[in-house]
Amino acid sequence: MNTKSIRREKLTFDNPEALQALCGSNNARLKLVERTAGVQVHLRGNEVTIEGDDAAVEIAKSALEQAYDLALAGKALSSDDIVRAVKLLQGDGNGASIQGVFGDTILTPRAGRPIAPKGATQKQYVDLVRNNDVVFAVGPAGTGKTYLAMALAVRALLDKQVRRIILTRPAVEAGERLGFLPGTLEEKVDPYLRPLYDALHDMIEADKLERFMADGTVEVAPLAFMRGRTLNDSFIVLDEAQNTTPEQMKMFLTRMGFGSKAVITGDITQTDLPRGQRSGLRDALELIEGIRGIGTVSFTDQDVVRHPLVAALIRAYDKRDRARFEAREGRGGPDGAGGDGPAANGGGGEPAVRGPV
Repeated sequence: MNTKSIRREKLTFDNPEALQALCGSNNARLKLVERTAGVQVHLRGNEVTIEGDDAAVEIAKSALEQAYDLALAGKALSSDDIVRAVKLLQGDGNGASIQGVFGDTILTPRAGRPIAPKGATQKQYVDLVRNNDVVFAVGPAGTGKTYLAMALAVRALLDKQVRRIILTRPAVEAGERLGFLPGTLEEKVDPYLRPLYDALHDMIEADKLERFMADGTVEVAPLAFMRGRTLNDSFIVLDEAQNTTPEQMKMFLTRMGFGSKAVITGDITQTDLPRGQRSGLRDALELIEGIRGIGTVSFTDQDVVRHPLVAALIRAYDKRDRARFEAREGRGGPDGAGGDGPAANGGGGEPAVRGPV
């Protein structure tokens, strides 16, 4: 009878503060490594012993050593990040660099944790934005598409790479229901833009943000406000792009001027457009194929960085919606005539990343 040989690896960590940051309260982070990697981890003094089969021990060892190095550099991983780090090594092999992903700090707000990628796809996304003038990020809610784009925009502004930030969203009900709401136009569209304001407040001190908003350095506006403008030296983020029409998307993309960068984010499976109306996001993704300077990245439910239940819910909804879409296609459904369905996001497949050709 064959039995797997048990490997035992002992690691010594000399810095007590970094070791405490690595272990977490009541060694909670060590337990997460233990559970995620499928090993047994024991702490005695400044020594950590890992037991298990060879491959699992190697992954746990690499995760602990790299996380300890980050803690020494003052970039200790959170409990959630520890789990993602182990999964990164499991997916990409022991050669994967946790430091290269989680140590790539984009922005450090005065209050709060540093903003950095939380997985391999987020890291690829960040690199694409840095290296391309236009980037499309497609995938489900909770994958960090918009938040990371805004952090990169703030970083570019602070580093004087751009003179202003423009954040925009389509207000899909603007022509139908907003006219009946009380208040000014700004007050009517505010609910659509509120998530962008909230993210800005996370990243920029309140008094500085107020000055930026007052002098136009930072602008948050509905997509309709972009018409007729040319945006030079700007970092432009279009959020919820699945709710644009092809005409709106064309209008937005042709606003770019010299020295500008644009990031377009959205989830093709969640369009709020009227039934039968083709999404401008899907339309653009088909048209940009092969254009140099444009990158695309696709996130899946595996990249969700919110509560684990969010990823489970996304999978459940995608499974149902995909079945409905396939049933419609089997009956000669409307997608070929311009409708949108969940298959456009590739379902639960591997994330796809494309840079300049």
